[in-house]
Amino acid sequence: MAREAYLVPVVEAQVATLKKKTAVTTSWISIDAKGQSVILDVDKYAIMRRVQVHARDLRILDPMLSYPSTILGREKVIVLNLEHIKAIITAEEVLLRDPYDDNVILIVAELKRRLPQDNLTCQDQGEEEEEHPSARNDMDTEEENEFPFEFRALEVALEAICSFLDARTRELEIDAYPALDELTSKISSRNLDRVRKLKSAMTRLTNRVQKVRDELEQLLDDDDDMADLYLSRKLAGACSPVSSFSVPSWYPPSPTIGSKISRTSRASAVTVEEDNDVEELEMLLEAYFMQIDSTLNKLTTLREYIDDTEDYINIQLDNHRNQLIQSSS
Repeated sequence: MAREAYLVPVVEAQVATLKKKTAVTTSWISIDAKGQSVILDVDKYAIMRRVQVHARDLRILDPMLSYPSTILGREKVIVLNLEHIKAIITAEEVLLRDPYDDNVILIVAELKRRLPQDNLTCQDQGEEEEEHPSARNDMDTEEENEFPFEFRALEVALEAICSFLDARTRELEIDAYPALDELTSKISSRNLDRVRKLKSAMTRLTNRVQKVRDELEQLLDDDDDMADLYLSRKLAGACSPVSSFSVPSWYPPSPTIGSKISRTSRASAVTVEEDNDVEELEMLLEAYFMQIDSTLNKLTTLREYIDDTEDYINIQLDNHRNQLIQSSS
């Protein structure tokens, strides 16, 4: 008996070691600011160490768990869960989950195309200003129009998901409207079943679009949440003000701030006013909020058309039933 009691913990220890060795790995792709990519087959602990993200935040990206659409700002990362786009964005790289998925492959290609940007350091800009003083105003304008790395990555993701959902909506419209018209002209079991399936598909798609819209709306309503997405700004604030790398080339965050603050003061320190300014990101989010809201309006119009068709069918059936009653009596 003593021998058996001794073997139990040994077996449990062996099982625990085996589980640790066979930890589930996931494929990720890392894309940096130069558009260069690397495939990573790692477990969640390696990802947590790489980007310094908590396990509870990484769990949001687990496809086995039904988390709603999320754009979450943390100290050093943005956690992005939008349909098939499950990404972690830092100030220097984008990590995308499941890079071999057909929908993700398209996003990877777009990120590689749009992320690279020839940004000059403050030191290089200063040298060019001495050689070409007349170009200073042009450089100021370019700086104001440039987005930080994390916003360029976020824009690609938002554009991809809004376009994806809008395309699914158009496909549904192409199938639904003729099916509804056919049902009104001929009430049959086949037509009724076809419309029933289309209505179910519309309900599911509406819920998906609504979740993305709600997330964007919630983010737009909270300036603090939007400020959390300024990763490069927070990184700049953590650096020494006298460092040539303390302020990235995309400062100021908006033309409004830029018109009030001189170039020298912008490069010297990060002010409280700049930290609280979210106009740049707000404009970006509003553009895609309007796009996803337009998609939702299309689905709302389709739902109303389905409801009107159902009302018409019910009237027709009631009328037919009344005729049968009258004829039988």
